[in-house]
Amino acid sequence: MPRVLVVDDDLTVAEVVLGYLRRDGFEAAHAADGLAALAIAEQAPPDLVVLDLMLPGIDGLEVCRRLRAANPSLPVVMLTARGEEEDRIAGLEVGADDYVVKPFSPRELALRVRSVLRRTEPRTAAEADPVLVDGDLRVDTAARAATQGGAPLALTTREFDLLSHLLANPGRAMSREDLLRDVWGWDFGDLSTVTVHVRRLREKVEADPATPTRLVTVWGVGYRWDPAASSAGEALAQTYGGPEE
Repeated sequence: MPRVLVVDDDLTVAEVVLGYLRRDGFEAAHAADGLAALAIAEQAPPDLVVLDLMLPGIDGLEVCRRLRAANPSLPVVMLTARGEEEDRIAGLEVGADDYVVKPFSPRELALRVRSVLRRTEPRTAAEADPVLVDGDLRVDTAARAATQGGAPLALTTREFDLLSHLLANPGRAMSREDLLRDVWGWDFGDLSTVTVHVRRLREKVEADPATPTRLVTVWGVGYRWDPAASSAGEALAQTYGGPEE
């Protein structure tokens, strides 16, 4: 049973969310502030955190930073009472995998939680995709592990999904709408979600994020993964059919 930690100082909202998650098959715990959340996460590590942006004392952004420092792969769904784009982007910038704006439907939140958790589930050997290799970059989609130059890459759930999707489709220009649908599973949503994750991914895989050579921008379209100029990159392009015409 997946364990979800709900961090919200509004006890009414927390009770509704906890009740709905439990009825939906999750084990759910509650913390009313950031320090309590960090203590609970250390003592009984959750599988996912539902984290309110506005908290007393340590705000949700700082809590997310600390959770990420302790466990880079811990999925986080951010809650915010404000619909301003800068608030959503701030949450994504510190590593939130998803966000829900208050007021929200508990059913919608449960679906978002299940969607994020589904992507972290280990696959059987029969279900596993091939290991994706491009130059010094290696992504094991079954183990959900990525390395660059032999060193582990600390990726969030969505960053890992985005990198895997790009590596599996080298040379293909994809719009932000395409990526939102194929990586997030959303038919509609805030396209800045994709923009922020692309920027964060570049910071982790590009030698110079300001001048990317692998995850490049295709002006007027979106983004494209250009394989490394090596035999490994050429093999990857051949395996997946190369760039689309």
